[in-house]
Amino acid sequence: MAAPGTVADEDGPDGRAAREVAARMAEAAGAWLDSLDAEQRRVATAPVPSSDASDAERRRWFYTPTDHGGLTVHAQRPAQQRGAMRLVSTGLSTPGYVTVATIIGLENVLDQVEGFVTRFDRERGRDPGLYHLRVFGEPGGTAPWGWRFGGHHVSLNNLVVDGALVATTPCFLGADPATSPLLGGAVNRPLGRVEDLARDLVRSLPADLAARAVLLDRAPSDLVTANRTTVAAGDRALPLAAIWRDEQFPDPVEQAKLQALSDAIDEAAGYGPAEHAALEYSAEPRGVPAAELDAGQRELVRALLATYLDRVPAGVSPLGRYADDAALDAVSFAWAGPTEPGAPHYYRLQGPRLLIEWDNTQRGANHAHSVWRDPEADFGLDVLARHRSAHHH
Repeated sequence: MAAPGTVADEDGPDGRAAREVAARMAEAAGAWLDSLDAEQRRVATAPVPSSDASDAERRRWFYTPTDHGGLTVHAQRPAQQRGAMRLVSTGLSTPGYVTVATIIGLENVLDQVEGFVTRFDRERGRDPGLYHLRVFGEPGGTAPWGWRFGGHHVSLNNLVVDGALVATTPCFLGADPATSPLLGGAVNRPLGRVEDLARDLVRSLPADLAARAVLLDRAPSDLVTANRTTVAAGDRALPLAAIWRDEQFPDPVEQAKLQALSDAIDEAAGYGPAEHAALEYSAEPRGVPAAELDAGQRELVRALLATYLDRVPAGVSPLGRYADDAALDAVSFAWAGPTEPGAPHYYRLQGPRLLIEWDNTQRGANHAHSVWRDPEADFGLDVLARHRSAHHH
């Protein structure tokens, strides 16, 4: 079975699915690009993916409402927008696509929550039209190519090499508000199961395991690895103001507002050096390995993994490898913060070729972030390096 974020033996069922998904992606990407005029296409495209410095822009990713790079929804006619979303859908399962579409729609909800006044460095700060799509290289064929879709609380990164989808990470989904009301007393929680399964797991642990799994009684302000291109031992949460494409807004008033918001978020977390050290990323997983969990808890881990790994089409999801008990044994679970619902909290799942992070701490614990990463080879850098070696002797 495939390693998380990668595709295995291309002659096996995973490899066939990876080629089939890649073919659908190439057809949709080609149709979308063909619908664009010359200026749109200039913004929508970038050089072929590689394992060297020329690929730096493809490896820049964000989850804040900043410029993610590419052609925005606003800059497209309706038929082009449809083509863009068709391409996005090829990289997602149906539940994944519905979740992404819902997250985009939440921009209108968040705008209302904030009083329709948030601007940042643009005309409208909360804007469902400011999601960016960019294609890297030429879709189809055997040369590497890929695509990225991103905006506030969405970052999808896909790489195709030799006609097969080989990488789908980093894969980020967030929700703000994480919980909002619907008519008839129903509740809109796009990432509800992503939160609840982890809480069920930590609350199910006996005291001795809970003492090891809960690393700290307070949650960090954000994801520990943030939007770094690569993760490394010692990584700690970054201030919100640092997770932006440009270091400073042209408008000093808007920059001051962002900095004040960033400072308030960090102050609320109350993290000093000792707290950051307790939660910093380490190559050796922290918390409790699934090998020490009982059968019911292990199924909770599998169900929780599914809320991340099943964001992509079923044929290319690496979830199936965790049906193997040895693979699941190597996944560790860690938590920070209180375990009662409604309290700011954070958790992490970590194992070979796998890093999952979640936080719901900001806006009174009603602002959630979740990311699936491959610490060794996000953006398919391992496959690109092998491809370069094989084709450039």
